[in-house]
Amino acid sequence: MRVGLTGGIASGKSTVSQILRELGAVIIDADQLAREVVQVGQPGFAKVVAEFGEDLVGPDGQLDRPSLGQIVFANPERRAALEAIVHPLVFERILELEAQASSTDIVVHDIPLLAESGRADTFDAVLVVDADEDDQLERMIHDRGWSEADARARMAAQATRQDRLAIATHVIDNTGTLEDLRERVTEVFDELRRLAAS
Repeated sequence: MRVGLTGGIASGKSTVSQILRELGAVIIDADQLAREVVQVGQPGFAKVVAEFGEDLVGPDGQLDRPSLGQIVFANPERRAALEAIVHPLVFERILELEAQASSTDIVVHDIPLLAESGRADTFDAVLVVDADEDDQLERMIHDRGWSEADARARMAAQATRQDRLAIATHVIDNTGTLEDLRERVTEVFDELRRLAAS
């Protein structure tokens, strides 16, 4: 069973992904793969440097991801250029990982921009982690140390909350405690297992 998992920035999607992994799901994390394909020695590294310039290579020889983030989140054209490099490479890796999963596995694709990609209908189920926008802002500012302007720019670059909820087959509310969240995720996972078995 192929499941899409998404949520706005700082919605708690990574926590949900971790809980699903603990429950036995196979997790394919698009963000993690996007980081991997642009590391030194990977095909995306040279392409990103060629597109965005040597200035983005930090003293450690790796891409300076925060600087790259500032460029692409402030400019839709530059973001599209980065996505044109990274997305095909990530997709290749996803296919490899999917091929390694067994037919009884629940394979969860952790995709931050699933609503934006127009690919929600390619999954058997779509889980949307939902949080109040004020909570998201609060988490970015306090937990990640971002300025309010940076936090708002990241949110504005993503689909709206309504757009994400529109693609959900299951909504995972993350406005309560970690225990509440774990309980809801377990409930959804049990339901997915029942669906997969039938």
